[in-house]
Amino acid sequence: MLELRNVEKHFKKPIRGKGVWGMVKSLFSRKHTLVRAVDGVSFTVDDGEAIGYIGANGAGKSTTIKMMSGILTPTSGEILIDGLHPYKNKERNAVLKTIGVVFGQKTQLWYDLPLTETYELLRYIYDVSETDYKRRMGELIELLDMSSFLDAPVRTLSLGQRMRADLAAAMLHNPKTLFLDEPTIGLDVLVKRNLIDAINRIRKEYNTTLILTTHAMSDIELLCKRVIILDAGKVLYDGSLESVKHMFGDRRDITLETATPIDASIIEKKFRLEKISSENEGTHTTFTVDADVQPVNELLNYLLSEYSVRDVKIVETGIEQIVSKIYEKNNILIDGMKITSDIADSEPCGKDKDGECKSED
Repeated sequence: MLELRNVEKHFKKPIRGKGVWGMVKSLFSRKHTLVRAVDGVSFTVDDGEAIGYIGANGAGKSTTIKMMSGILTPTSGEILIDGLHPYKNKERNAVLKTIGVVFGQKTQLWYDLPLTETYELLRYIYDVSETDYKRRMGELIELLDMSSFLDAPVRTLSLGQRMRADLAAAMLHNPKTLFLDEPTIGLDVLVKRNLIDAINRIRKEYNTTLILTTHAMSDIELLCKRVIILDAGKVLYDGSLESVKHMFGDRRDITLETATPIDASIIEKKFRLEKISSENEGTHTTFTVDADVQPVNELLNYLLSEYSVRDVKIVETGIEQIVSKIYEKNNILIDGMKITSDIADSEPCGKDKDGECKSED
């Protein structure tokens, strides 16, 4: 359904001197740096697959989404959606009829119009028949619980209502591929959960291909089985969510509340543990275990047989902590130094005989 082949996107970042004189000089000699927002990205996505496209701020996620949706043209490389190029004029309209896009920080809805009129306009734009439109709107209104604010102008909607309305607008023409860029940003827990449930139901019912970018790792775990991790415009990791969880070990924090203190020295001799910490004079003890090294059931069987256990809590390492470790590891591995995004993403432009950046049209 979707294929990226060595895609790059470069931007020229102007450099201006200080004060009025610096502004005047910039009118005649335009200095700039070249920012590689996306740098040689390649991957494929199958029909109906859900991908979590994640990375730190400035990693190039939104730029990639904009290229895949035809808003931006790649500097080099090739993007194919269902065999067509979204950024070429002859193929653009055909591609746009098969994709839906939601940008969490920007809306495609008309600010002063009621939602019903906005959707009517979108029906004509996407050439949706009246029969399909009524059926589709009925399903989306029920699924996203929108009946109470359909006649309200977009400017009066709350953030949660607007995000549901934006998702409905993106799904109105039943797209094959759905791009979601920070769709749950700023939403409360209940609205976020309902929106995630709605997206999952839509995907399963219509076999919609999903590309999701977000900083909320819980959204990735609920919607996607595969993740692509981007950093400084390059792909660091592309694989299953379960595999990335095991990259740094399958760690668990096992916390026990016991009637009597646990002798940590005995446990350390019998089992291969990463860390033991105790509170309340040893009656609350946390064992950090790498399940790939030490089977959790062996440790629990021993503790339950030797101590009077009042409560047990097991917490797996979350995807958020794992992704954070991947970023840290990547920075360390680059020449043994932590590289800042400005240095990693930018390179100076060519210099003239006076050592200054050349101006390019």
